Amino acid sequence: MRKLVPTLLGSCLAFAALAQQPDAPIREFPYTPGLDVGAMDRGADACVDFYQYACGGWIKANPIPSDQSKWEVYSKLNQDNLRFLWGILDDLSKKTAGRSATQQKIGDYFGACMDEAAVDRLGAKPLDPLLAQIAGMKSKADLPRVVAALHLETGESGFLFGFGSNQDFEDSNKMIAFAVAGGLGLPDRDYYTKDDEKSREIRAKYVDHVARTFGLLGDAPEVAAGNAAKVMAIETELAKASLTRVESRDPYNLFHKYDYAGLRKLTPAFDWSAYFKGLGFTKTASFNVTEPKFFAALDSQVGTLGLDDLKTYLRWHVAHAAAPYLSNAFVNENFAFYSKTLRGVPELRPRWKRCVALVDGQLGEALGQEFVRRAFGPELKARTLKMTKQVEKAMEEDIRSLDWMSERTKKNALTKLHTIVNKIGYPDKWRDYSSVAIRPGDFYGNLVRAQRFESRRDLGKIGRPVDRGEWFMTPPSVNAYYNAQMNDINFAAGILQPPLFDPKMDDAPNYGNTGGTIGHELTHGFDDEGRKYDAKGNLKDWWTEEDAARYEERAACVADQYSQYTIVDDVKINGKLTNGEDIADLGGLMLAWMAWKMETQGQKLGPVDGLTPEQRFFVGNAQWACGSERPESLRVKAITDPHSPVKYRVNGLVVNMPQFQEAFQCKTGQPMAPEKRCRVW
Repeated sequence: MRKLVPTLLGSCLAFAALAQQPDAPIREFPYTPGLDVGAMDRGADACVDFYQYACGGWIKANPIPSDQSKWEVYSKLNQDNLRFLWGILDDLSKKTAGRSATQQKIGDYFGACMDEAAVDRLGAKPLDPLLAQIAGMKSKADLPRVVAALHLETGESGFLFGFGSNQDFEDSNKMIAFAVAGGLGLPDRDYYTKDDEKSREIRAKYVDHVARTFGLLGDAPEVAAGNAAKVMAIETELAKASLTRVESRDPYNLFHKYDYAGLRKLTPAFDWSAYFKGLGFTKTASFNVTEPKFFAALDSQVGTLGLDDLKTYLRWHVAHAAAPYLSNAFVNENFAFYSKTLRGVPELRPRWKRCVALVDGQLGEALGQEFVRRAFGPELKARTLKMTKQVEKAMEEDIRSLDWMSERTKKNALTKLHTIVNKIGYPDKWRDYSSVAIRPGDFYGNLVRAQRFESRRDLGKIGRPVDRGEWFMTPPSVNAYYNAQMNDINFAAGILQPPLFDPKMDDAPNYGNTGGTIGHELTHGFDDEGRKYDAKGNLKDWWTEEDAARYEERAACVADQYSQYTIVDDVKINGKLTNGEDIADLGGLMLAWMAWKMETQGQKLGPVDGLTPEQRFFVGNAQWACGSERPESLRVKAITDPHSPVKYRVNGLVVNMPQFQEAFQCKTGQPMAPEKRCRVW
């Protein structure tokens, strides 16, 4: 994905307003131009540090808000979208007549969520039913049934493992069951396995946090401390058996099909029949176990741990999963570790942001209908589709002209390119939430019922044909993605708003920004992961051996380049982890440049605001990435995020583009115009 901005979840004149972070709903979007010369730092040398040149003014005028781990142009647009949705939900929550059934659900959900006093009075009481199930376990034979209940109600993979539906890697037309590694409370397995001082410090603080959470459940201090140590021991064993992030980038490492007998043999201590019965799931013929080594370790844990230890582990994960939605004591404790300690965020997000994000996360296509009706017209969809087709035409020309790829592989690549489906704005068919009971004043009940709906919807897909019209993000999302098995690119209505796409602006910055995003997602179909899937979305090697070797050589050039960049302190980018996103960034900008030149061929273009059209293209692209991030958050991202920091998602591209060197008349050997360049697509 171009940018991960969860939905759960300026101009120079607007800078002061942006920094103040107004806490009020809006009914109309504030306009921010797609290229803002006031956001630049004209005192910087574009050939030395182009990111500073393009974004220095924005960064200086936009300090990170106290409730954020980072603050970027994407973050700003995401907040504008949230405030716009807040206005919609605030109106619907107060309206008592004239609402449609869909409007009633999202309005009443939001209203119940915003009643903080009512939520706070309940304390940990909403957890009583699940905690009672755990306490009532008579033997380990009860474990599968209880885990099934926890999975249904929370949708979390923290309860030992995750289970759900996905497309069969061998046959993308089929939905099969996936059993995936999980069971951890820290963001990644490396937090448990690395032995540097910072990792040891984080582990110690995590254990303290777990102990304090047990205290909120009523455990005495010494009992809570012992329970926390036990949780850490269990999770560490599971972490050791988990794949690294880099290993998980290879889909072949995640594809291991089992029948039911094979699944039982892999984990004899875990009764899958009882688990499926608890889910209300009919046993299926085929399963993909993404990490067999993990499940073998899980089985060992289930077989050797005592019943009380398993109960302790499950109690922690119940509290952990529910903490953001409980009383302030739980919310604040959860925030203190996961946001303040891990990511350096000083203040909790205001409740309205959390409630808007929850409605979007749980009833997203219901809320999305309201967003689209107000903020995304057919003209904008048509313009985006036109640009998408131009970028695809550019990629076709690029593939045909490659001197390192054989005709056989080119033919397969073009077949895949021509098969890609473009999804823009919102789904053709909206999700039906009519079976979800949303009741005024019952926030946690609404949360659970919405999650059960989603859990059962997901399980219900197993064994059925793939719904190729399905979206995996909501319309207000400030995001886009490529799905290798669907072989489609998806651009939510939320990302097609100014300043990321500005209908009032000339083509150069729009192609640099939105065109670059389109090209980025398109290139994901041919990055280090996407290239392993064929035109039908099946995991299949369609490359000649020689072409694959040439590709790997070019991809390694990009990985080696980014591995030289420092994220924070002495932490470097893991170029193998970020390789797919870095390749997509570079390929996307190359394709956007080609598409822009096609669109403006024969036009007489002159300077605007002292920038040539070519310079406006590159500045327009760079300004999507203007922003800052806290050092603590950067450390987390270094381990978990396949995206490079935003500075290098700008500077790391232009150093590889001779068009940039020409546009800014950089001399070979300057930082932004090195002699060696990388190029894949």
